[in-house]
Amino acid sequence: MSHLVFWPLLAPIVLLAAAAISIVRPGRRPGRYPMIAEASALAAFGFALAGLAQLLFSGPATASLFKGPFTLAVRLDPVSVTMTLLVAFIGWVVMRYSRRYLDGEAREGRFHGLMLAALAAVQIVVQSGSLTLLFLGFVAIGICLKRLLLFYPERPAARRAAAKFALVWHAGDVALFCAAALFFAGMGTVELGALFQAVGPHLSFTGPLAVGCLVLAAALKAATFPLHGWLTEVMEAPTPVSALLHAGIINAGGFLLIRTADLVQASPGAMGVVVALGGLTALFGAVVMLTQSAVKTALAWSTISQMGFMLLQCGLGLWPLALLHIVAHSLYKAHAFLSSGGAIAAVANLRRPGPIAIPGVANVLRSFAIALVLYGLVSVVFSLAAGPKTPQALAIGAMLIFGVAYLVAQGLADAAPAELTWRTSLSALFVALAYFTFQQIAKLMWGASLPHAPVAGPLEWALIVLAVVSFGLVAFAQALFPLWAHHPSTAGLRVHIANGLYLNALLDRFIGGYRQAKSRQ
Repeated sequence: MSHLVFWPLLAPIVLLAAAAISIVRPGRRPGRYPMIAEASALAAFGFALAGLAQLLFSGPATASLFKGPFTLAVRLDPVSVTMTLLVAFIGWVVMRYSRRYLDGEAREGRFHGLMLAALAAVQIVVQSGSLTLLFLGFVAIGICLKRLLLFYPERPAARRAAAKFALVWHAGDVALFCAAALFFAGMGTVELGALFQAVGPHLSFTGPLAVGCLVLAAALKAATFPLHGWLTEVMEAPTPVSALLHAGIINAGGFLLIRTADLVQASPGAMGVVVALGGLTALFGAVVMLTQSAVKTALAWSTISQMGFMLLQCGLGLWPLALLHIVAHSLYKAHAFLSSGGAIAAVANLRRPGPIAIPGVANVLRSFAIALVLYGLVSVVFSLAAGPKTPQALAIGAMLIFGVAYLVAQGLADAAPAELTWRTSLSALFVALAYFTFQQIAKLMWGASLPHAPVAGPLEWALIVLAVVSFGLVAFAQALFPLWAHHPSTAGLRVHIANGLYLNALLDRFIGGYRQAKSRQ
């Protein structure tokens, strides 16, 4: 089925039209252009809402232009409409914030134009129905974002961050181009709907290699371990750029996997790689985040961890849950960055707490037991009410409960008041209820558009056990951290962890980032 007008497609068109005005008004205080930029972002949100209405009344549809490897197709389905609405809403909020934040800057008009162009490129990506259009959209995002990262070109750190971003991002573009070429060579099409029908339950010939290129492209664009360092250095750009990057653009890797879920899930090996890489990135980012003192840097490491956890969900085949994760993370991280300026003042005004109750080993063990028992009871109730849960879904929920177990341990400490014990235990119950509730919502909204989680075989069970044990051990060590935080060896370990084990410095040396920054001073 096709439509003459795809309302969501008008969103990037109006954004690009407004971005073109920056060519004649690139400088300081460009008249009414900031208001025009915000109005175009609001109009894009309106077209996204019209796309939702079109989907509800007319159903999913695909429209394409050209044939063969140059096919440019757009899709109208629950996944694309959700992402279009999300990007449009965040884009409007960021552009509204930018009006005052950038007021008086020397290249104010150019900034608004680049932001609108970047938003338009992201809109094209989330509506794409062919690998060719996905590739073109990703290339455009990389070009726009590099120029935004260089908004203050006189700063060496900004030049270094932009160089590393361009290297990693465009390497992902190359991987995506190779995937498109391999799929076209093996199946004669790059249109996603046709690929989903042709691939069947298994891949053959060039399929595994093509899916491997897709996974590589997604990993590079999601700032996964060990090429994650560029994401922690983009703070030299204006705050709206950080908000757009962390709330929208960085989700591109996960969205690429979700959009091509039928292809990726046909390769168990690729799914295993995504689980391993996502889990490692999630744990690494979470540990490093706890050692950061700067607000924005901590948020950057939080994003790295969240992207890893989202890839873990994709690797386990929990596609609707991964999409829900993108939506929730985008809304939270946009707010976190745009409000980061007042975070220090807010913390300074907090009433200082009294001594922290330090739990012992026995308290921590009991806290994990209580959290897991509560989680088990809730899972049984939801399974009886809404049907059995897959092992993958139960595993992800257990990992979330491990994080809550840390709070329960605080409540079980000998010095903790009884009220704290009850509150922390109730928090574990609330998280379990919220997890299964939102999982049902995600399944209802996007379950029909995405493949079901694969039946757990030996490989899947091995990955599930490895992931759960790894997250459990890290959460257990975190809960016991107050017991050994004052040990002399801890200070040195904290320094190494705070610097991300120097992986980013190694990448700098490899690409000559330090030399480039010094030579341009």
